[in-house]
Formats: sequence, structure tokens, C-alpha cells
Amino acid sequence: MRAWIGVLMLVLLAACGRGVPQDARIVVAGDSVMAWNRVQGGSVAHVLSQTLGEPVGDVSLPFARVTGGRTGALDITQQVEGLQAEWVVLNGGANDLRAACSCTGCDAMLNRLIASDGRTGAIPAMVGDLRARGAKVLWADYYTSPRFAGTACVGPYDTLKARLARLAALDPGVVLVDMGDVIPSSDLSLFDGDRLHPSAKGSARIAALIAGRLRQADPARFRD
Repeated sequence: MRAWIGVLMLVLLAACGRGVPQDARIVVAGDSVMAWNRVQGGSVAHVLSQTLGEPVGDVSLPFARVTGGRTGALDITQQVEGLQAEWVVLNGGANDLRAACSCTGCDAMLNRLIASDGRTGAIPAMVGDLRARGAKVLWADYYTSPRFAGTACVGPYDTLKARLARLAALDPGVVLVDMGDVIPSSDLSLFDGDRLHPSAKGSARIAALIAGRLRQADPARFRD
């Protein structure tokens, strides 16, 4: 019971500050990697807003999954349902994999998330729905955390990344960035005390990566 109370308190605390300003043309959605440090004003969305000099919506929430099994904002597909934005910054899939497999035997869940050719699955369906509504999508692929570096858990995420790359290659309106490019597992200053989630410094690095890629992908819209 105490564990569930702790989980509930974390979700409620992390929900503080969620929302989409009326004039926001960028919205961040996804799981705890995006939501972390929100209470302190240092989440990815918060720093992205500061970097780009414009309002950024944030509907991300810890424990959120892509493939369902959760209600409301704990389902990332429901976070973005009906969302109207020029750009949607997304991540997801870690909680799905964690719930379905212990680093091995993850093929079934990987296929539910995204097929090997990147064309079908929960992630392509969600991205396709956003694209049909006119939004461009930036997907932020996971970094390797110190907790799992050098273990079998890296394998499923490498597979997920390869499939996401195939999805992005199918549509110029879908951009893939690798958070691992700026969050090496060897630098513990980029991680919170759990050695899994980003520290404030880590969130700032992720935001800078995303801002730079948005400027590259849409230079007319985003200027230095």
C-alpha cells in the first residue's frame, strides 16, 4: 500500500505545471524523461521554452505508456489525442518494455510498439494521427542510463531505435534525435540520484539537443 501511495504522490507532484498555453505551437508529450524536474522549473519543456523564447506546452507524465493499459494522461496516445500544434516532441516505450519483459524476450512488445519496417504498431499509428492533423513530430530516442549500461537491457532499446529510424525515413515531417548523443551514461552529473532519470543538467542538455534539431528542421520557424 505504501508503495502505491508513493507512486500516486509522484504522479500528482509531477502533474503540477502540465498544460498547453493557448499560443503554444510546440508541445512536449511522453513519459518521465520529459516530465522530470518539472516541479523545479527545469523540465525539458521548460528549458526548451527558455531556449526558443516562446511558450511550450507540456503534457508528459511519469509512468506513461504507449500501448495502453493506463488511463488518461498515463496513456501517451491520450496525451496527444486531439492536440493541435505545429510540432509535437515525443518519447515513449520504456514503461511498455519494462512492464512486458525483463530485458530479454521483448520481441512481442517491440512489435506492438513498432514493426521492424517502422510502418505499423502503436508508435507509427500515433505519429500518423498527428501528421494527419498537420503536426510535425520530433521523436526523442532514449539514452542509456548508468543503471542499465552494459547489461542485456540495452538490446531492446537498440532495436527500438533502429525501428524508429526507419519510421523517420518514411516521412520528412518526422524527425528522430538520439538523447544518447548528449547524455552519456558515464557522466553521472547528468542523472538524478536514481541513476535513471535526468538531472536538471541532463534535462537542459536534452532541451538543447531538441532546440538545435528543430532549428535545423524548420529554420524559417525557429531562429537562433
